[in-house]
Amino acid sequence: MPSADHDLGPQDLGRPATTVHREPLDRSPEHAEPSRFLPHVQGLRAIAVLFVVLYHFWPARLPGGYVGVDIFFVISGFLITAHLMREIAATGTVRLGQFWARRARRLLPASLLVLLFCALAVMSPYLMPTSAVPNEVREIIASTFYVENWSLALSSADYLNHSGDPTTVQHYWSLSLEEQFYVMWPLIMLLAAWVGVKSFRASRRRAVLVAIGVVTAASFIFCVAFTLTNPAPAYFVTFGRMWEFGLGALVALVPRLRVRHAVGSFVLGWAGVLALLYTAFRFDGQTPFPGYAAALPALGAAAIIAASNTSGWWQPTRILAIRPAQFTGDISYSLYLWHWPLIIIAPSVPFWGLTIYHRVALLAICFVLAWLTKRFVEDPARHWKVLVTRRAAVTLWASLAAMVLVAGTAGAAWAVNAPAYRDGVQSLAQLREDPPDCFGAASVLEAGCAGTDFGGTILPAPGFAGVDRPADERCFVQLNDSRPVSCDFGSDDPDAPRIALIGDSHAFQLLSTFERMAEENGWHLVTFFKGACAWSTTPLSTPGAFGDACTTWRNGVTAALRDADIDAVFTAAIASTPYSSAGFDSSHDAAVAGYRGAWSEVLDRGIPVITVVDNPVWETDPNKCLRTRAEASCVGARSEMLVEDDPLRDAAAGIPGVTLLDFTDVFCDDSACFPVVGGANLYRDQDHLTVTFADTLAPQYTAAITAALAAGVP
Repeated sequence: MPSADHDLGPQDLGRPATTVHREPLDRSPEHAEPSRFLPHVQGLRAIAVLFVVLYHFWPARLPGGYVGVDIFFVISGFLITAHLMREIAATGTVRLGQFWARRARRLLPASLLVLLFCALAVMSPYLMPTSAVPNEVREIIASTFYVENWSLALSSADYLNHSGDPTTVQHYWSLSLEEQFYVMWPLIMLLAAWVGVKSFRASRRRAVLVAIGVVTAASFIFCVAFTLTNPAPAYFVTFGRMWEFGLGALVALVPRLRVRHAVGSFVLGWAGVLALLYTAFRFDGQTPFPGYAAALPALGAAAIIAASNTSGWWQPTRILAIRPAQFTGDISYSLYLWHWPLIIIAPSVPFWGLTIYHRVALLAICFVLAWLTKRFVEDPARHWKVLVTRRAAVTLWASLAAMVLVAGTAGAAWAVNAPAYRDGVQSLAQLREDPPDCFGAASVLEAGCAGTDFGGTILPAPGFAGVDRPADERCFVQLNDSRPVSCDFGSDDPDAPRIALIGDSHAFQLLSTFERMAEENGWHLVTFFKGACAWSTTPLSTPGAFGDACTTWRNGVTAALRDADIDAVFTAAIASTPYSSAGFDSSHDAAVAGYRGAWSEVLDRGIPVITVVDNPVWETDPNKCLRTRAEASCVGARSEMLVEDDPLRDAAAGIPGVTLLDFTDVFCDDSACFPVVGGANLYRDQDHLTVTFADTLAPQYTAAITAALAAGVP
């Protein structure tokens, strides 16, 4: 998160100790020691914010741009530690009230302005789907009180893989973490200085340095270990990120780490720049992060800060000081605040598309809003005499009042939308129980339904499709969870046919439909699901803990099936699952071999397998288009939405005992794929089907399973 504390530093920490002066108690503590602005650190801010913004606009082009946040953490550790250490050296303490009040005046006005904008956007059904309102309100309130990182950690949000439905304020996780740093860091430094002087007769600086070194090392070890075991919450947990602030703090406290020699500064600075560019272009959502991988961008940022020589134009200190970099660094805080909610909201704005031109225009709008916010909100609020000339408590109480106002607006957004939300839940339940005739897939697959016209009917409504998903989340394991969790549904009769439903989220999307099928047909259903991990014997190309967890889960499922009495297996998988091509001519061949290898485990026992060609995948949730545009305007090109060679189709070809279902002609015609078929809304997000539409395919699923049970394996 880009700090707004531009004039806290960077500071010339190498100035002689004789320049430190004790200030009167009525003076602001940041003036306890003279400072010198270092433009290259401001330029580093520009790199960091551009990494994050471009990553969010074009994640495929800059897949590791999320490391910009790590750069900001290092910068903040450097600036804040320098500021606090100067005050401790000058006065022996830190005036905490003044320190926190100044942070509030710098950070809260722009932050709360954007949160207020998001709360008002959530209030409008034209800009926000009704189904998203509960999560939006909850996260706006969490962001207002700076606990968004913990909210996301507890909900196991997967930031890097964009799982779930991100809210307009998800990016506030980093602001929350940094505010928690502002609270804890001065307390740690004060305690270390007091203990060092009282108990060990050490200098305050040395005591603080030792304490920060210990915290940094412990945090890094925790970060690595926690990322290996729980990667989703590890991304957000405060202590797992403290080492990055600590790294910047060590550069601030140890003069020898700041290289002023021309050659040394040149090598160190450009090595840091190369490290950042490498991570931005080579890291991606599959990189185990933060963990040990975060050390590279953090060390790169620290190296750039430490490179202090400005003697030649070729020095990174001079390149990063050019005017465009300084301007971007100046507005970096507001640019970070504005860009994400605009990205989330823009696709819902009437007449706004998703072409490259629209994205570039939106990026330009972000810069304009950031400059306006810096000019008319950030800068005036820092010097507002009503607060600056009064005790720190006035600023803190005013801040709390403003936060309550924003939280109240978010609550009002829920109050406005709650009736529509309750009606949507009720209508969805009724639709599942009593769908219209010839609805959904039946309009294509049943001869008697040809030509049925549903007019402009779309069920569930585009604003509510997001909640039309299976409810049994306990059956679905994600990320590094390798447990072969199974769930049982349907008949308890020991003679009932036993059907296994196995696969990734594209198998899980069928769960509610299969539950109903089991109840209606007297089957016993057992399930095994893991996110982004299809049932196969070929390892994923994903390195690290996630790939290992997937392999372990598959082995567990195979063992469970070996010990279970199963009569048929139904499996599904997303067509673009990344498989390792080691030992094969291509990843496609590896995928085909992997599916066949997994299926052979049950085919050899005479258990038939039913699988299905994957559904089309959209670039973004088509409901964003359907809420503001005519259905005909929201179709997608078939060539862009379907994998040319679905490995499941090729794996099933010619294998006795394997039944392949292909509903591509339901989703698409020869040139286009549709978000609505027979009045049914197909998608709840960019690639997962609504339960409502999956239910309309139940007759075909039932017929295939019944036929497979009867035929067995030849």
